Amino acid sequence: MSRTLEVCVDSVESALAAARGGATRLELCANLILGGTTPSPALFDAVREATGLPVNVLIRPRFGDFLYTDWEYRIMCREVEAFARRGANAVVTGALLPDGSLDSEKMKGLMDAAEGISITLHRAFDVCRDPMETLEQAAGLGVDTILTSGRQADAWAGRALIGQLLAAGRVEILIGGGVNAAVIRDFRRLLPEAEAFHLSGKQVLESGMTYRNPAVSMGLPGISEYQLWRTGEAAVRRAADALWED
Repeated sequence: MSRTLEVCVDSVESALAAARGGATRLELCANLILGGTTPSPALFDAVREATGLPVNVLIRPRFGDFLYTDWEYRIMCREVEAFARRGANAVVTGALLPDGSLDSEKMKGLMDAAEGISITLHRAFDVCRDPMETLEQAAGLGVDTILTSGRQADAWAGRALIGQLLAAGRVEILIGGGVNAAVIRDFRRLLPEAEAFHLSGKQVLESGMTYRNPAVSMGLPGISEYQLWRTGEAAVRRAADALWED
């Protein structure tokens, strides 16, 4: 397996920074500040044109859990089909049942809609009931990759489970959650078979707005609308150097 540095982005500006920093692949979403939702086709086209990198597209209709209604599921299937036809490298998605097990029926429908492109099971895996059972279900369905922090707040805290998943050898394990250059080096020393990493390289920038009305807030509580989350080119470059330094 070749080494992979996937950077999660939600703007053309972030995508370009990731590309300059040495990303090998992008995961494209909208609303990264909310954990990511499905991006627009126009954003996908612009990112693909601007970077030339493979683009995996997040299919997530809303913020929150991964228990989807029939309407949400139908919309997800249409979006998967549309992005597959538009040239997405892969789709990144997941669905769970109320008991925390993988919703194999919905996953199969989403995979059928993907028309043969790769499928990544995203961090719905990290809130499933039984990770090894879910791994086997996902592999049996034909999922190519699982993005995981090892069911912990960050990947290094979840390293024991990540080691088990890598040892199982069933699908590609894409390590995400608090990943940076130091974490990549630590994983490479502990688990040399760890070769695929996912990060945002986030930096917080101040808005260029000079006029600001303090009486009105358009953002979420505790989050300023005058701060922008963008990928930092330098953070991605450090991560790329760490991944390939040996």
